[in-house]
Amino acid sequence: MENIMKISQLLMYGFIAVSMSTPSLAADINTVSDGKLTIAFTGDMPGSGWQDGKMIGYDGEIMQKISEKMGIPITPALMEWSGTIASVQSGRVDAMLGTMGWTKQRTEIMTLSEPLHYFKNGIMQSKDNNWDKLSDLEGRKVGTITGFSFVPELRKIKGLELSLYDTSDAAVRDLIAGRIDAVIGDPPVVAFAISQNPDWGMHFLAFSDQNEDFRLLTGLGQVVVGMNKDNPELAEAVNAVIKDMWQTCEMKEIGTRYGLVADVWYTPAGENFRAGVDRPEGYQLPTCN
Repeated sequence: MENIMKISQLLMYGFIAVSMSTPSLAADINTVSDGKLTIAFTGDMPGSGWQDGKMIGYDGEIMQKISEKMGIPITPALMEWSGTIASVQSGRVDAMLGTMGWTKQRTEIMTLSEPLHYFKNGIMQSKDNNWDKLSDLEGRKVGTITGFSFVPELRKIKGLELSLYDTSDAAVRDLIAGRIDAVIGDPPVVAFAISQNPDWGMHFLAFSDQNEDFRLLTGLGQVVVGMNKDNPELAEAVNAVIKDMWQTCEMKEIGTRYGLVADVWYTPAGENFRAGVDRPEGYQLPTCN
């Protein structure tokens, strides 16, 4: 999981109260800055933002809850998407958000959390069009974000002219100006931006293809948190809170506030790529109905 103006600066949301059922874990976890949890994030809503000393957005509220249960306050590190993964690898931050999708390649450079939610990729486009297939993009000018996992797959589409952007804002700006025909971005970010700006005349259609050669574009995705491989204690603590939130359906409660209301966000209907990769054989993805 990819707004003419920065949505994080336009939209304000409340912070969800945190359950005190889990004791503080701070004493057992090492962090980049002692006593602080340094989080890299993109600021693209509805995924993550920072307001009044707390993280907001769907991913942001989840991370805020995690930090409070661990008893470690967050230090925000706002940056462009292209820098978030590198900052985790280099040890400059403890974890990163950005509606990042799980991929096997990313498991080799980071520890990836339990899923925060699921998603289907699709096409942001003018309401004059109804493109929902890979073939609909053939010969068209398409924008996406530098570093997104499905960029190599986009390059394989016949005649597609690809433009890479550092931010969702820049890509959407060119789409509205008519310089490109479509944007393939983070589904929750795109859907949220469209819902808040009906005057754009845009809509988002998920890919209807089921193509094994374009698995990242057309398969069911998982949004995860990325963490440094040298800090397994942090990953264990983060995953414990996430699992609890799935069990109580708090994931869906938070998501509904940010427009993630469809079952596809909370039901893993598709192949489980993680079993036998970064999870044991027989691993089952969490769900909330």
